[in-house]
Amino acid sequence: MTDSLSLAQIALLTSYAVAMAAGQVMFKLAAVHMPSIGSLTERLTSLAHNGFFLAALALYGALTLLWVWILTFTPLSRAYVFIALAFAITPLAGGYLFGEPISLRLVIGVGLIVGGLLCVAG
Repeated sequence: MTDSLSLAQIALLTSYAVAMAAGQVMFKLAAVHMPSIGSLTERLTSLAHNGFFLAALALYGALTLLWVWILTFTPLSRAYVFIALAFAITPLAGGYLFGEPISLRLVIGVGLIVGGLLCVAG
């Protein structure tokens, strides 16, 4: 393992972060399609039959395996920073897909995250 990341590693880690954000979007879709009333048992049963929830769990399971594989050839200290990209993508996706508010503070924070990634990946 070297200190600098290859273009392929950067692409893989960026794709990983995008997939993590997609999983969060699926969890939100599961929440939107979950009944807001009913007993805890009824709500959990509904969740267990919710396609968005099950897809998100499957995606996160696959991402866990992918993460372990990535760490076989990428230093944890360099790879983990890319997880922050999911923290930038997810709120923007929430604003775009669900009409959630996107404030100036959020945009500045996303810019800082991306700037930090450029420092680490460079």
